[in-house]
Amino acid sequence: MARGKVYIIGAGPGDWELITVKGLNRIKEADVIIYDFLASKDLLQFAKEKAKVICCGKADGLHILEQSEINRLLFRFAKRGNIVARLKGGDPLVFSRGIEEAVYLKNKGIDFEIVQGVTSAFSAPESFGIPLTRKGRYSSIAVLTGRKSNKDQLDAPDCDTLIYLMAVANINNVIKTLLGSGRGKNTPCAFIERGTTKDERIITGTIENIVSKAQKYQVRPPAVFIVGEVVKYAQRS
Repeated sequence: MARGKVYIIGAGPGDWELITVKGLNRIKEADVIIYDFLASKDLLQFAKEKAKVICCGKADGLHILEQSEINRLLFRFAKRGNIVARLKGGDPLVFSRGIEEAVYLKNKGIDFEIVQGVTSAFSAPESFGIPLTRKGRYSSIAVLTGRKSNKDQLDAPDCDTLIYLMAVANINNVIKTLLGSGRGKNTPCAFIERGTTKDERIITGTIENIVSKAQKYQVRPPAVFIVGEVVKYAQRS
């Protein structure tokens, strides 16, 4: 039997054209494609006619398959000699469980490769003209989780620009953390929903009023929350 292989691929932030050439080529040759909700379904048009395509869910709060089941699927199909494309939104190792899949496959003796992707943490702000750095003004960035599964407190390090993923449902605690870190109430911030897609939108505000604005405009995931003076460069559509 031919030896199979799993490609753990970053599908990019939403716009299917932002996948890498390497990632797209692996999709085209895959016998099996296992994808997340956050990976653009437009990429499936490049699958081989006889490729098996499986949606495993993994959106905020909704899992069609649990992680342990996904791990077993990857193992089973690769063990049979298939080329498996595991499509994950953004970059497969940035606030993703891609590393768990990689470790599982390594322990099972399955050949795998990580194919990097464009993370929404960078692309969503940039789609509205927000620079994450600027020479001589803003030189540090932190990408952070907006929620934690344990009781550890959220982080708000001393950086010029803070970018939170998965912060929509936990925005009140994010704001408390920011204020507790010494950031002023007038610090600019913004939610960017579905960045890089045709449905993208930005809701700008300050630490003081972003919660009320998020409620008013009914911000929903997936959304990136960015904090810092760089938000002032935003081009509103």
